[in-house]
Amino acid sequence: MENETKKGKQKIEMKFIESERARNVSFSKRKKTLFQDAKKFATQTKADVGVLMLFSPGGKSCSYGSTSIEEIIENFLKVKIEDHQRDYVEGKSNGFEALEDLHKELQTCNEKEKNEY
Repeated sequence: MENETKKGKQKIEMKFIESERARNVSFSKRKKTLFQDAKKFATQTKADVGVLMLFSPGGKSCSYGSTSIEEIIENFLKVKIEDHQRDYVEGKSNGFEALEDLHKELQTCNEKEKNEY
C-alpha cells in the first residue's frame, strides 16, 4: 500500500464523444452539475445567475435562472445598451448586437413552446 500512487482527479482530454448514448449521458451529468454550481453561486453571492443552453443533443433548449431567465437577460441587455450608448458617445464600439439577437430568438422559442402545449 505504501508504494501505491493515487491518481486523484485527472484532466480529461477534450474531444468529441463518438457514441451518441455516451454523449447524451455525459451531457446530462454535466448539465446537472453546471446548474447545481450556478445555483450554489447565486445563493452564496446573491447574484442573478442565468445559464442558457439553446441546443441539447435532443434538440431541446434548457435553462436555469436564479430568477426568471428572461428577466436576467432583459436586465443584462439594459445595462449593455446603456454601456453601448455611453461607448458610442465616447467613440468606442461594443459587440453585444449578437446577444440582442439571441434574446429575440429566446422569446421566439418560448412562444413556440407555449403554442405547442
